Amino acid sequence: MYDYAIRFEEDGTAPGVAVFCRDLPELNSFGDDRQHAISEAGDAIESALSIYVDQRRPIPDATPAEDGEVSIHLPAVTVAKIALWNEMMARGMRKADLCRLLGVSQTQGDRLVDFLHTSRMEQLESALAVMGKRLSISVEAA
Repeated sequence: MYDYAIRFEEDGTAPGVAVFCRDLPELNSFGDDRQHAISEAGDAIESALSIYVDQRRPIPDATPAEDGEVSIHLPAVTVAKIALWNEMMARGMRKADLCRLLGVSQTQGDRLVDFLHTSRMEQLESALAVMGKRLSISVEAA
């Protein structure tokens, strides 16, 4: 659902590889080579997701990778934050509404939807639970 596909573009006149994502057009990243670009892509995706939060827009689902693209598997905590944010957007909620609902400070509530800050999974589960949602995790072959 949130394994975003990235594509690579190389400019024959300059070293390195640029990274783009169809589903997250805000994403811009770069690597010395394809492997380095892939290792940087997770951070770039989280930075792009932050733009959606800043602009109060729902985060799009990922579409399947096409030929030449590589899917980037996001950490579970990032996926939980996406689910929380999208539920908030579906309900027309603001961060302050989430804070009131959870009885937490503005700083604590902001961090739950801050993709550049690490949150504890238990906090995200609690936030989803007060909205009638439950986090489900599955294990698959890598």
